[in-house]
Amino acid sequence: MSIADLFDSEFKSRNKGHFSAIVRVALADGLSTAEEKAFLDKLALHLEISPKEYEEILENPLKYPINPPYLYVERLERLYDLAKMVNSDHQLGDKQELLLRKFGIALGFTPGNINYIINKALLLVDKKVDLDTFIFEMKHMNK
Repeated sequence: MSIADLFDSEFKSRNKGHFSAIVRVALADGLSTAEEKAFLDKLALHLEISPKEYEEILENPLKYPINPPYLYVERLERLYDLAKMVNSDHQLGDKQELLLRKFGIALGFTPGNINYIINKALLLVDKKVDLDTFIFEMKHMNK
């Protein structure tokens, strides 16, 4: 197996774990709305999840290991990706903030300041900032 194959395999495995974690959060309340389903469909495409893998993960999201972000920067990177997807076409409507709060808490942000974090993230994404600016602004939002 070449280095490229190994890297590709690890990347796909990480994406499956990431998608599985998001499915768990989205389905935690036992309800799956049409908006959430559309978001999951779009996310699966973004994370390069095949239709077969998508169905397997929806059937049993516990099958795939979660790769939680350890570093704060990694959590911010994932928050950036999710905020961009949630906010890109407003397909979730009023639920975009609620769903993003759930994801934020699942990423390890504290419930006490999650509203502030999500509001700031969505504001930055609305301004179409790049990842580096997003991370800088999120790290320094209390200064």
